[in-house]
Amino acid sequence: MRFFPGFERRVVATRGADIHTVWGGSGPPLLLLHGSPQTHVMWHKVAPRLAESFTVVLTDLRGYGDSSKPTGGATHADYSKRAMADDQVQVMRALGFERFAVAGHDRGARVTWRLAVEHPEVVTRAAVLDIVPLPYSMLSHGFATEYFHWFFLIQPAPLPETLIGHSADFWVRGRCRDRDGITPEALAEYVRCYTPAAIHGNCEDYRAGATIDLEHAAADGDRRVECPLLVLWGRESTVGRLYDVMSVWRRHGRDVRGQALPGRHFIAEESPDATFEALQMFFSAA
Repeated sequence: MRFFPGFERRVVATRGADIHTVWGGSGPPLLLLHGSPQTHVMWHKVAPRLAESFTVVLTDLRGYGDSSKPTGGATHADYSKRAMADDQVQVMRALGFERFAVAGHDRGARVTWRLAVEHPEVVTRAAVLDIVPLPYSMLSHGFATEYFHWFFLIQPAPLPETLIGHSADFWVRGRCRDRDGITPEALAEYVRCYTPAAIHGNCEDYRAGATIDLEHAAADGDRRVECPLLVLWGRESTVGRLYDVMSVWRRHGRDVRGQALPGRHFIAEESPDATFEALQMFFSAA
């Protein structure tokens, strides 16, 4: 395969979607989840190295890449992080893994958080890259300015879908710039996959984040992430500049450790060596 030589590819049918899955390597299972508006390709600088120690599984989240794109529904439940997390449990079971470690970036990190909270019997260790939980509850002028898309994408259909659809290439290239370490080849793949159906899926993902995901998080009560949790963020990212990241995450996990890495938001592509080293050390620990 172009980005992951020697890896295998399969489409796994879950209860709500068909999930494009790529895997390779050997050792304990490690699931890697991507962010928006990307695909599993965002891990191409890190995953082959991790595959020397782990069986690395990469998926396209429902609504993204070459996975199927449900409509969303009136409550956006098709794109709740609960539904996305359930996809991943089913994918890993289809590959023969009942328990596994997981790392996610951006939207994939939100799926990782839901996985760890709702499936503690499944997730052995978890890592989240460049997010804080519940950012709508911690609004600031800086957040609203730099993360304007959080408020644009949640507008009712078909407003954002129509506006983005006039130049999907422009939108993706505006979100994923080469200064963030994103290669022309990876960027071309993100553009290829950003079809009208994917634009709608992307919007539904964010709409769920502003509605049903908040309901699910509120229902957690005192539940926190029980497994060891690694938090990584870009030193110059919006998250890194606006939040005391570790302080926020320690309210949501029992065993939390973390660090800032060089770069901005897309740290797996901008700082792949530092990202690999942090993930390798964390997931190799007993």
